[in-house]
Amino acid sequence: MLTTRELTVTFGGLHAVHGVDLQVAEGEFVGLIGPNGAGKTTLIDAITGFVAPSAGSVRFAGDDVTDLAPAERARRGLVRTFQSLELFEDLSVADNLRVAATPAKWWDPLADAVRPRRGNDRLEQVAWALDVVGLGDAGAARPGDLSHGQRKLVAVARALAGRPRLVLLDEPAAGLDTDETLALGAHLRTLSEHGVSVLLVDHDMGLVLGICDRVVVLDVGSIIADGTPAEIRGDQQVVDAYLGAAPS
Repeated sequence: MLTTRELTVTFGGLHAVHGVDLQVAEGEFVGLIGPNGAGKTTLIDAITGFVAPSAGSVRFAGDDVTDLAPAERARRGLVRTFQSLELFEDLSVADNLRVAATPAKWWDPLADAVRPRRGNDRLEQVAWALDVVGLGDAGAARPGDLSHGQRKLVAVARALAGRPRLVLLDEPAAGLDTDETLALGAHLRTLSEHGVSVLLVDHDMGLVLGICDRVVVLDVGSIIADGTPAEIRGDQQVVDAYLGAAPS
């Protein structure tokens, strides 16, 4: 589904991401972890087109998308969330998702007039995305009426509203309490059942090691480990670089 080859991002003399080879298979749930400053968000930015790589390539669903704009990658099914929620507080939860359900094109008003069913398609996508994250009854609410954990789930649902093939989640559990994180993990784990592959970036090791099929560890812009959660827990290089204590 996703392959990067020798992906490199430099800012001046700083190699934020250096020669990263990363793969996510169809239906796979992959975690990406590493210490602060390891280059995780920059890597996501490069994969989704928000930062131009200095070298290397990004392939998605068999096509080279290295030079495509973020919107075009999203149309092909490669989407992401951001650490800041950026919800429209004056819109309902459902309308927040409708905005993202179909990337806008200049001919959309004409197409909607010719084929009104398109609007129903979007409503169905919104309802599906809310159901996936367990917020099927919250469509009419405003974001301000929800808890912080629910607002996080709305952000995930917004990314899902366009029915992506791969979603990259950037710190979705940041600021959540233990119960909210457990609920989030349970909902995220179901995404593969809906045909959505996942690349998850988060600092909550309980979440990442508990729900991912495979975990990739980034340090100083380079991959230092790639394996199952059990393998990552027992990797001394990962313990030294990130986990900070020998596994019990």
